[in-house]
Amino acid sequence: MFTGPGIPLASGGEVSPLFGLLTLVLVGVVVVSLVLLRFRQSLLVGYFVCGVILANSGLLDWVGADSGDLDRLADLGVILLLFTLGLEFSFKEIKHLRRVALVGGSLQVGLVGLVAGGACLAFGFDVPVAIALAIAVALSSTAVSIKAFQDLGMADSPAARVALGVAIFQDLLVIFFMIVLPPLLGQGGSGMASGLVLAVLKGALFLSACWFLSRHGIPQILHAVARTRSRELFTVTVVGLCAAVAFGAVQLELSAALGAFAAGLVVSESIYSHRVLADILPFRDLFLTIFFVSIGLLIDLGEVAANWALISSATLVILMVKFGVGFIAARRLGVSLRPCLLAAGALASTGEFSLVLLERIADFGVFDAWPEVEQVLLVSTAIGMGLVPTLMRVADRFAPALERRGWLAEKKVAMVELTPEGERDVLRDHVIVCGFGPVGRNLYQTLGKCNIPALVMELNADTVRKLSGQGEMVLFADARQPESLEMAGIRRARSIAFTFPDAEAAIAGMRIARQHNSEILVYARAKFTGEADRLREEGANHVFHDERESGQALIKSVVTCYVEEEVLEDFT
Repeated sequence: MFTGPGIPLASGGEVSPLFGLLTLVLVGVVVVSLVLLRFRQSLLVGYFVCGVILANSGLLDWVGADSGDLDRLADLGVILLLFTLGLEFSFKEIKHLRRVALVGGSLQVGLVGLVAGGACLAFGFDVPVAIALAIAVALSSTAVSIKAFQDLGMADSPAARVALGVAIFQDLLVIFFMIVLPPLLGQGGSGMASGLVLAVLKGALFLSACWFLSRHGIPQILHAVARTRSRELFTVTVVGLCAAVAFGAVQLELSAALGAFAAGLVVSESIYSHRVLADILPFRDLFLTIFFVSIGLLIDLGEVAANWALISSATLVILMVKFGVGFIAARRLGVSLRPCLLAAGALASTGEFSLVLLERIADFGVFDAWPEVEQVLLVSTAIGMGLVPTLMRVADRFAPALERRGWLAEKKVAMVELTPEGERDVLRDHVIVCGFGPVGRNLYQTLGKCNIPALVMELNADTVRKLSGQGEMVLFADARQPESLEMAGIRRARSIAFTFPDAEAAIAGMRIARQHNSEILVYARAKFTGEADRLREEGANHVFHDERESGQALIKSVVTCYVEEEVLEDFT
């Protein structure tokens, strides 16, 4: 309950400061982002700008709130971000891209870290602080780069695979660094060494416990909940699981973010991971928006104006150094010029995990004597993330000209395999079969006999477990969720078949499918004439009317007892 001042209402009551702050944040994000989108800027830039406006316009005082109110919600954004990162963490992908991660990732982080760490030491920071800041600067923005590759239609390109491999290395590094950061910055001398050992042991113990739960306990709970067919209960269970594991990490004096990542790993290899991801993504996006706005609240325009030259120089140096190092790392992997330039552009800025680490570093009072350093790093990160899509477009435009000039010889043999791993990643021109009842089962089996690629989406947990155990392409997912259809490769599919006679569900799924793929063919079933008409009005390409089809089959069967089938054809 809030006891501070709020906005007075006409009825004499008050709006709580947190509610007023959330209203300002959400409305402000929409307005600012719509303006920036007209200039083809990233939404993340809009979030930062919204935070800067709120922090420097006096609006926070008007609603009686402070940035601390928003920070508590922003912490949820970080926890959900790490949870989804754990969910999306693919051990098959790690195995496939291990050389990209180890060679490219270590080279990128190592070289950038050396330059950044050397600069921090030159400015007078202690060695532990210099290491922490160097890691923060070395990290890149996975969210921005992946979105940029998708916008360019190059999500599975060699450049995207290089960026993904480096991101995997960075993600693992962030998790390890979150374990060792407290003793690294909180203790000195011999106490630091013992603190680091203790932190690593705690982390290993915690991750081992999570591994045990991933085999015994969590899958059984999720299966029991999934069998209820209650979407609300499933979502509550997932969020509760994430919170419980994060809370357990805090009790061991580890980071809540580490606990959330471990919770994601617990679920990632189960058949429920896709459904969990689809359910949690909207919550993550909301709280991440709040997180980025909270970072904007930390930016002081007075400090920015006083240090604009330093900020501009730092941003330019970071982009140039990270672009150059990213290019070197990609070339070392044997990638040709154009993918090298694209991957370098994608890795050129600092990223969202840089902001997470900077906040953690600030908790130890590192910036108390150097407030301008925090402002420089925050602003340069915001600017750099906003410039990544532009850098990639420029790199893509200039690559052909550089290749024609022969400035860099092409690599004849790549050092690593950069094609996507896993059947689902390369599934093309396939059929998405929604529902695995009698009709869906027969359709899927027939498609398999005809060598037509297909993927099943089903909400019966027992059916999904059985199909998954047989090695079939199946998702435990709801066809009415955009995230689920994205995971099913809706943009690459040729058709989608709603094999259940539920017109409302089919229409909801069809609308989302057409938003992602306007050319997709839609097949649907209907029980009654009115439902069949509605499906056709919504644009279904083929509608199978159960009442009519079964009626015609019955008529044909009865009448053929009395007349020849050829005669019957004259009446049908």
